[in-house]
Amino acid sequence: MRFQNKVVLVTGGNSGIGCASAIAFGREGAKVAIAARREQEGQEIVRLIQETGGEATFIQTDVSRSEEITRLISKTIEIYGRLDCAFNNAGTEGVFAPMLELKEEDWDRTIAVNLKAVWLCMKHEIEAFLKQGSGGVIVNTSSWLAVGALVGSTIYSASKAGIDGLMRSAALEFAQFGIRINNINPGIIDTPMLRRFGNDEAFLKPFIAHTPMQRLGTPQEVAETVLWLCSDAASFMNGQSILVDGGWTIPGIRNWLQELNENRG
Repeated sequence: MRFQNKVVLVTGGNSGIGCASAIAFGREGAKVAIAARREQEGQEIVRLIQETGGEATFIQTDVSRSEEITRLISKTIEIYGRLDCAFNNAGTEGVFAPMLELKEEDWDRTIAVNLKAVWLCMKHEIEAFLKQGSGGVIVNTSSWLAVGALVGSTIYSASKAGIDGLMRSAALEFAQFGIRINNINPGIIDTPMLRRFGNDEAFLKPFIAHTPMQRLGTPQEVAETVLWLCSDAASFMNGQSILVDGGWTIPGIRNWLQELNENRG
């Protein structure tokens, strides 16, 4: 098993990509600390991991509060004795609306959860890695919207682009200590967050049509990328943002030519 006796922290581990990753880490032998706000859901993920012979604990955490992040890292090390990998996945979709309709508090809340919290998590995780003196791995959840755009996504896109910049600078600074830091940038993934925007065929159809693979991604597919980045198989991967999007961000020349031929037809 790839993570036998490794201690892995997963924030936002009670749903979607975080949930799939926590379960996958547990299946691969890791001791998993799951952080999220909703205790009932978090405890259910712990139960699922334990049912398959894994080891996990839930630490209720609101990552928008700096003191709770400090407590989270300390509690993880108190329970398991160390920290080897961290998947900083907790985030919020915030408010999607035309820019001029957005309020300052919309900005503050989204940046606090999506960017400031990742910075704080990384800060405390790296401090733990340096104290241990044996390196460590961090993966953060960014988004395809860090490199792309949707109308109404100004705050969310800014928060995720910020994570990409944060990751690159930190990866450069701490590589000398054997610490690797990378991001995943998911595309259109079938998660509860996506379903909160819309849950019917009419809503999902355009996203599927625009994806070259003609389907939504699954949380499990993204989780496999997370585990690979945290594993020894990715030992020379550092400072990278990995798009897991089924080709969503590939320029659409193929579809344009197809439509042109059909129109000529």
